[in-house]
Amino acid sequence: MAHQEEIKQFQTLMEDLDDSLKETFKNVHQGNPTDTLVRFLKARDWNVSKAHKMLVDCLRWRIENDIDNILAKPILPAELYRAVRDSQLVGVSGYSKEGLPVIAVGVGLSTHDKASVNYYVQSHIQMNEYRDRVVLPSASKKHGRYIGTSLKVLDMTGLKLSALNQIKLMTVITTIDDLNYPEKTETYYIVNAPYIFSACWKF
Repeated sequence: MAHQEEIKQFQTLMEDLDDSLKETFKNVHQGNPTDTLVRFLKARDWNVSKAHKMLVDCLRWRIENDIDNILAKPILPAELYRAVRDSQLVGVSGYSKEGLPVIAVGVGLSTHDKASVNYYVQSHIQMNEYRDRVVLPSASKKHGRYIGTSLKVLDMTGLKLSALNQIKLMTVITTIDDLNYPEKTETYYIVNAPYIFSACWKF
């Protein structure tokens, strides 16, 4: 209730979007436009103009990169897709007591060395879109209420200093998530962190 005015202002600004931006916004909000506006407001500390710019930039990015259709664009050939997925360990492992999907990420044992950066970026965006368009709506239906975030368990088993070699890829992916998928993770849990994790975290 404390931020109703900001939400109303944001809603008014969204009414002036052109049709192409409004269309891709549907794939972003999945029937929950107000909750989506709140995510972007949170990401910009409830500054309406900054949140509006962030969301419009996100929608333009989606159009320019044809994100609405990315789930229909498999990584080919199949052997390359399999190599990318096997070296990028991510999967949904169930639900929390609150009904949030739990996404497990094998950070330590992911190598990201079977293809060029762009294939891993494509795979990451596809997983984001699958989460937002399939996993979260399914969780909402299953639990009878809107669920727009997930929990992430980051398993550091096997983490080595060589993981720093992937800093370029991690920077690209993190930037995409920060700008286009804000406030989608409720909590991160880091498990099995070896000593080297401290060095990687500081870096």
